[in-house]
Amino acid sequence: MSSAAPDPSATPTAGGTPTAGSTPTAGSTPTAGSTPTAGGTPTAEASSGRRTPALPARARVVVIGGGVIGTSIAYHLAHLGVTDVLVLERDRLTSGTTWHAAGLMTCFGSFSETSTRLRLYSRDLYARLEAETGVATGFKPVGLIEAAADADRLEEYRRVAAFQRHLGLEVEEIGAREMSELFPLARTDDLLAGFHVPGDGRVNPVDLTMSLARGARDLGVRVVEGVSVEQVLTRPRGLVEEVTGVRTDAGDVECELVVNCAGMWARELGERNGVVVPNQAAEHYYLVTEPIDGMSPDAPVFEDPASYGYYREEGGGMMVGLFEPVAAAWKVDGIPKDASFTTLQPDWDRMGPFVEKAMSRVPVVETVGIRTFFCGPESFTPDLSPAVGEAPGIHGYFVCAGLNSVGVLSAGGLGRVVAQWMATGRPDVDVTGFDVARFRDWQLDPTRRAERTVEVLGTVYASHAPGIELKTGRGALRSPVHDRLVAEGAKLRDVSGWESADWYAGRGETADPGEPGWVHRPWFPRWREEHRTVREAVGLMDMSFMAKFAVRGAEAGAVLDRLSAGAVNTADGRITYTQWLGEDGLIEADLTVTRLAADDFLVIASDTAHGRVEAILRRAVGDADATVEDVTTDLALLTVQGPASRDTLAAAAPATDWSADAIAFRDARRVEIAGADVLAIRITYLGELGWELYVPADRATDVWDAVLDSGAPHGIRPVGLRALSSLRMEKAYRDFGHDIDNTDDVWGVGLGFAVALDKPGGFTGREATVAARERGTPHHRLVQVLLDDPEPLLFHAEPVLRDGVVVGYVRAASYGWTLGAAVGLAFVGGDGPVTPQWLADGTWEVDVAGTRHPARVSLRPLYDPTSARVTG
Repeated sequence: MSSAAPDPSATPTAGGTPTAGSTPTAGSTPTAGSTPTAGGTPTAEASSGRRTPALPARARVVVIGGGVIGTSIAYHLAHLGVTDVLVLERDRLTSGTTWHAAGLMTCFGSFSETSTRLRLYSRDLYARLEAETGVATGFKPVGLIEAAADADRLEEYRRVAAFQRHLGLEVEEIGAREMSELFPLARTDDLLAGFHVPGDGRVNPVDLTMSLARGARDLGVRVVEGVSVEQVLTRPRGLVEEVTGVRTDAGDVECELVVNCAGMWARELGERNGVVVPNQAAEHYYLVTEPIDGMSPDAPVFEDPASYGYYREEGGGMMVGLFEPVAAAWKVDGIPKDASFTTLQPDWDRMGPFVEKAMSRVPVVETVGIRTFFCGPESFTPDLSPAVGEAPGIHGYFVCAGLNSVGVLSAGGLGRVVAQWMATGRPDVDVTGFDVARFRDWQLDPTRRAERTVEVLGTVYASHAPGIELKTGRGALRSPVHDRLVAEGAKLRDVSGWESADWYAGRGETADPGEPGWVHRPWFPRWREEHRTVREAVGLMDMSFMAKFAVRGAEAGAVLDRLSAGAVNTADGRITYTQWLGEDGLIEADLTVTRLAADDFLVIASDTAHGRVEAILRRAVGDADATVEDVTTDLALLTVQGPASRDTLAAAAPATDWSADAIAFRDARRVEIAGADVLAIRITYLGELGWELYVPADRATDVWDAVLDSGAPHGIRPVGLRALSSLRMEKAYRDFGHDIDNTDDVWGVGLGFAVALDKPGGFTGREATVAARERGTPHHRLVQVLLDDPEPLLFHAEPVLRDGVVVGYVRAASYGWTLGAAVGLAFVGGDGPVTPQWLADGTWEVDVAGTRHPARVSLRPLYDPTSARVTG
């Protein structure tokens, strides 16, 4: 590592010197304007005495921010042949957060395939980058030990380890003795197990950034320090905007593409263009000791989340990093413009107990001097996932920010993905959980940001058993029937800002979820009864959180038909389930389109796809005679499902003929219920006879009450989203962002039936879709998986084995109360076509936390495979 060792005389106070692996020292961090590259040579003295660098008039791409993320994107753009790139750094490279990062390069711990592959790519890149650039990254594969101190963590890590092994991570479970041998200074006798990853390690964030910058410069990228971007410039383009340039304190620069990598400042920069990046800075701590006898420079990184700490060698001593359970937000009203190599005054009163807990894992730390007690700012998003991708509403405005203290270990992979996205217009990994379009403007509220940041940072090192919910920032959106949900004893949960019913305790009762966990919970019988109600009688569910858009105008039908793989512009009063595809034939959205009239359509998408679907819609309209209106909060969505749904609705709206002859499957009709004008659509997401009711928000409670009253003789009851999950999973209905994503085509996930290849005018992605079909049966397909044993639970990311070999993993799962065991959707495959015979010829198992359980697999739904119950 090229950074200098810490100053032994540094004291543990504000301004304490950050340490090797994070300190920009002489020889590693250039001063503003010191690099004589094109466009970066100082030319004039500003009145303040700061040199004003000369800027080019134009660049194809402007990267805003010179931290590890910005330089990685520039590096990868250059390797894709996009070299007309200008990196603008407001002060000096690394000066925001990168300079004081702890430098962990660890891959273990994620249930996300995307996150795991990003980290594996980063680790590989950092190991080979010096050979290319001549600048060391300080990468040292000393290994990682992740300690499990309690049963929930052990279950979590066993599940993670099984999943990540499938993705290529070398990880093994070890005992207390082996942990002690690898990291002798840690007390391990009370730990249940550890997970050893020999290829993980540490990296020097400053050196890494300089190496990436050098690699980018060598390929023609211009890097300019000391220039602050004040505004991204845009102009109208149909119903959206498009980037035209950036305004800086040194003048304007024209460009086609811009990427906001401004770190702590990304939110404020984004807000100037209406782009929502709700990241918030928070205090982050670590300490470094004086030299310790026996602290080997080759010692692995040791993490003990239960003690809030991570530990590694630093300058002969030990770095002890902290993720405390009660965190603190910093500068909620805005990050100071002159904040650069910022150190914060440590809060000893708040941090004292957490420091003591962390130090107790390595008792020797309590007997040596503390060289540095460092506190600096890092930024976090409300859901601990990064904000990545093209901003909805602005063509050419990309974001890569909010890295949640994993920026260094993600930077290589994210830089590659964002560069590829910018260069080609499409990401090549699943980005549904990262997409910046998922955020909503209410998340910018300062109070919500502050409260959520304190809570979400406190969960980084918490146990992550299923059922854990965040409590802050809640209640931003409420269903029009919210009071009815509460009266029925709903266990409320957050759904993209909406308070929605997960399950019900019963009228007048208080829902008690108990402790989260990996096994059957005491409230499961409530869930089971709601599930059975829909299968055997009739259930009433509130789904008002679904995204709803009115698309109107003379050319609305033509726009939607071109956008949709299905034929949506056919007859009035018909709903079509369809996908929107990219030109490459991969899925961009999964939704329904209802034609109410030739110039009036209703588009319904999931809550998580709200921003992305609206962006696609508005871009697709262009100059056409069509408008897009978000009517999500104007309409309640109440769904009435089950074999008794027809009788229930006939009683609620007796003037309407609800028979199969009068309202066929996929028909939409205007009906009157409780004096309200209701759009009733015969459709289901639960696998039973049923209708969705779209009700004006101000009449929703009247309709809710009328349906409950009419259904009472038929055994109606309110049902929650837990039942929605288990019911749809038994029927193998897909959910975009969970079991299907932007890396899939319709054939591989079994949605070819929804595609109208021969409709006049075609559709976006038709050529690629036809080509994929002509290649024959896919070698990887989405299948339904059902365990034989009714006891184990499936959640996500469990490996699936055929004849003892892992051939895929569960993408999403629930419990099948009708089928009798845990059920999921898994993507499986190999060297040949995935056919019914290939499935039948194999012996199938699912790995649950290291234990293999026999399973059945099927391409067809195991529940009602012919859909007789749906269409009857």
